[in-house]
Amino acid sequence: MLKSVLACGAAFIAMSTAIATPACAQTAAPVAATEANPVDANGPALAPEDAKSDIIVTGSTRAQRRFDASYAINVVSQADIEKIAPVNFADLIGQLPGFQTEITGGEVQNIYRIRGLPNDGGFVSFQQDGLPLFHENDGVFFRGDAILKPDLMTERVEVVRGGPAPVYASYSGAIVNAIEVTGRDEVRGKAQVTVGDTGLYRADIVQSGPLGGKTYYAVGGFVRYHDGYRDNGFPNDKGGQFRANIKHDLDNGSLRLSVNYVNDHNVFYLPIPTADPRNPAVSLDRYIDYFSGTMNSPALRSVNLRYRDGAGVVQNESSDLADGRHMRMINIGTQYDADLDGWLVSAKAGFTMGKLDFNAFYSTTNPVDANSFASGYRERTTTAFGPVASLGYVLAGTSTVYDPYAASGLVVQGQYRDIHSKFYSNQINLSVAKKFETGFGSHDLKLGVYGSLYGEDSRTIYQNYLIEVAGKPRTLDLIAYNAAGTRIGSVTDNGVLNYAATLTGGNSDAKMIAVFANDTWEILPGLRFDAGVRHERYSYKGYAALTGPANLGNAGTLADDTTRAFTGNIINQTGKPHVTNWTAGANYDFNRHIGVYGRASHLETPPSVQTVMSINPTILTTIADQYEAGLKLAAGRSYLYVTGFYTNFDPLNASFLAFDPSTGRNDVNIPFIGEAQVKGIEFDGSLALTSWFSLNGALTISDPKYKNFQSSTGADPVQAEGKQIVRQPKIYGNIRPSFDFDLGDNAVSIYGRYTYMGKRFVDLYNNTALPAYGTTGAGVTVRHGTWQVQVVGDNLFNAHGLTEGNTRTDQLSGQGSSEAIYGRPIFGRNVRLVVGKSW
Repeated sequence: MLKSVLACGAAFIAMSTAIATPACAQTAAPVAATEANPVDANGPALAPEDAKSDIIVTGSTRAQRRFDASYAINVVSQADIEKIAPVNFADLIGQLPGFQTEITGGEVQNIYRIRGLPNDGGFVSFQQDGLPLFHENDGVFFRGDAILKPDLMTERVEVVRGGPAPVYASYSGAIVNAIEVTGRDEVRGKAQVTVGDTGLYRADIVQSGPLGGKTYYAVGGFVRYHDGYRDNGFPNDKGGQFRANIKHDLDNGSLRLSVNYVNDHNVFYLPIPTADPRNPAVSLDRYIDYFSGTMNSPALRSVNLRYRDGAGVVQNESSDLADGRHMRMINIGTQYDADLDGWLVSAKAGFTMGKLDFNAFYSTTNPVDANSFASGYRERTTTAFGPVASLGYVLAGTSTVYDPYAASGLVVQGQYRDIHSKFYSNQINLSVAKKFETGFGSHDLKLGVYGSLYGEDSRTIYQNYLIEVAGKPRTLDLIAYNAAGTRIGSVTDNGVLNYAATLTGGNSDAKMIAVFANDTWEILPGLRFDAGVRHERYSYKGYAALTGPANLGNAGTLADDTTRAFTGNIINQTGKPHVTNWTAGANYDFNRHIGVYGRASHLETPPSVQTVMSINPTILTTIADQYEAGLKLAAGRSYLYVTGFYTNFDPLNASFLAFDPSTGRNDVNIPFIGEAQVKGIEFDGSLALTSWFSLNGALTISDPKYKNFQSSTGADPVQAEGKQIVRQPKIYGNIRPSFDFDLGDNAVSIYGRYTYMGKRFVDLYNNTALPAYGTTGAGVTVRHGTWQVQVVGDNLFNAHGLTEGNTRTDQLSGQGSSEAIYGRPIFGRNVRLVVGKSW
């Protein structure tokens, strides 16, 4: 991979030089509204009144009003972000129509689902100023929210759902485009400090302004320390992000250089058991608190990872759960935009390098009665150690007896995951646009080419632990005793049930190129047709390290009897997928207040580059056909957008990696291929009849269901026919009232938020439900001169709600109960205080 990184870097430098060189030689022309320069539509950075502008640049040839777009798009300004007061990026995006998110994983790696597309985030392209930081939407255990985080350097976020997304980005049914603050003629800035009752301490800062000679700067970022919404026994988040850019205005455009740096630790929250599987009516809340409990524990601060390497040598490596997801990433980008006698030229390039070290403790099987669990090992312990008179529990690594029946009477397994990955991504996007007047209307034509060189490697070790059912659980050993009460062996080893139950390694590199075109034909004012196409070709190469079964040789325990070990051999693999996406739409605006549109889109997503560093992956190009029809109403600050949609997803790859409790392995692929059909309607509205009150809301109603599944593994596809798509509700939405008024010399905003999530199911067969829930939040902001104070709270009434389920074991047929007894609960009531000063 190193050669590829160096080659990418050289190409990036050469290309940046080529972009910059002709810029100074162009003749003067009026500055056009381009993607980077929408005629200063957003005004000076950080101005609240300008942040509400509805000019959008994402998914279109040139900057335009949101109302004029013939597709579903939202603009979230910095002022909107302040009022929404999201706990993470997923919480922010989840307030938009058509997006169903799960925010319960912590700061990053949360779930983003777009209406009509049954996937946990693989169809959402995260971009900064119109370019992704990593080409694919899913890296090795990270996605866009791990390398792009909202802060005061985020001027606004533009979000496209469906529509032209497949033409303007790869792998995309939606685009989340974060637009950075850019300097203007006036020096502006803001600093703010946030403290929360969950042990949150965060400082944000941004400043932008002129450097002289038509050159401008913007710089900002954040640092943050957070104990966490759940009690790990160690801090949950620590680190931050730094971003900066310099922009130089030319006579006919601009040249911009930017840099992003992320160095952040984020511990991952996984599901917890919430009810006793022996009697689901019995809550486990007294042992593992619904709102603050987690199976993360200080007992996993010094984990010993044991595995056999390719040379046949047993390795012992130390790992610390408190390191969490440690992301280090740097991105350098350039952007050139110009108007050359009516030709809009845009050239963007970015180079990203990063490293991820990820430690997490995953849920696996349901809790089990302690005696039943021990009895299941009677035969194996007798074979390994001789006659066994009894099996008993002790605290791991000690002789201190542990009696499960003094607590819940249950024990539970969990899986410690240690993952290391390096990644790089070099991407360039070149486009030219021109508006032509004809005898029958005008054509606005855009042609472009996009290319990327990218890759990643990975080494993963999973090992399984036996723990008590408790918050911050202690690890347990299960000991075999003879008739004299003498210890003769152990099922576990210092809490470990299975060393190296899953072991993988590999490397991958990819090259891709895409060509795209879009034409907007305006026949007469208000009546427009548009169509676009994008063709992509990929070339993958990589290898996967082969593994086999191995006994590491400790006769005193069963924990190392059935490990996976590297054989020293690899399998080289290649791939050359290609896809073609297209979109076509029509729009008619009766006037500036009423409009309608219709659109059809075709999305193909190729297999990930990770397939060439995996053993026996399911390789499939997924295909979705999307149809939309919309009504647009706007008057003053009020608006209503209503969009009906239908998506046919064929084929749908619902394959998954299953956990095998008999071996502890979690790398066995279960192919499950079929179709999905989703039809529904979404509402996005704002009512602002007075200057002091507004009411915003979003509602999505849909019928997501599976069709025509096939399986080669013995799973019954008939039971999935017509069932509701896993973890997708039929109804979800939110409503957000806001009162804004002056009180003396103070500007006061009081606002609330009610969010509703409908009933979902954890499994393909719809045997186990995740019940519906609703949460209430509220906040108040007071501005006095350049000072600002905000108090905001979430889930004020401690509503109960479960997300995810227990995907390692329940994805096919559920949890053995009608309602989930294992899942990732929503966060409990929490309050934050924000103090800021602008200049």
